[in-house]
Amino acid sequence: MSAAVAWVYVVDDDEAVRDALRMLFDAAGLRVRAFASAREFIDGGRPAAGSCLVLDIRMPGMSGLELQETLLERDIDVPIVFITGHGDVPMAVEAMKRGAFDFIEKPFDGERLVAQVRRALESANAHGMATLSEREREVLDLVLEGKPSREVATLLSISAKTVEFHRARIMRKLGVRSAAELFRLCLSR
Repeated sequence: MSAAVAWVYVVDDDEAVRDALRMLFDAAGLRVRAFASAREFIDGGRPAAGSCLVLDIRMPGMSGLELQETLLERDIDVPIVFITGHGDVPMAVEAMKRGAFDFIEKPFDGERLVAQVRRALESANAHGMATLSEREREVLDLVLEGKPSREVATLLSISAKTVEFHRARIMRKLGVRSAAELFRLCLSR
């Protein structure tokens, strides 16, 4: 998956862990945003489509499990890789039952964590592609062939305005902000 498309959101109350994870994901070429608490993450707005969450299971205030539950209640589908302390394995099992992508015990191996995050991002991207309607897929295929909106409109017997509407929805569903990111995302599949 193209690193320029998705975000890795890190939520951990330990500043040293946040900094280490930020450096790890930066070095791996992934865009990363770190948050000191679950509340700070929630207040940061809805996560971008195609992203993933690296989440500490135990935090003061709202725990990682409570954040997971809040996201489920709000129908926010983002793969979660939990990072846990040794005593948190039963909690991690509960998190997996609720749909977490994976859990990794502290101290974690950086390469394994990056590999799991990449798998989570690929999973999120595949889910985003699966949400495209048949018409959106037709528009996407023609856009990827390099066809301008007017030509796409002619080929699909729809207006250019409708093509632009579909392009905007495709970009939102796939979590990209530019045509260049869209091409990188689709060409990396």
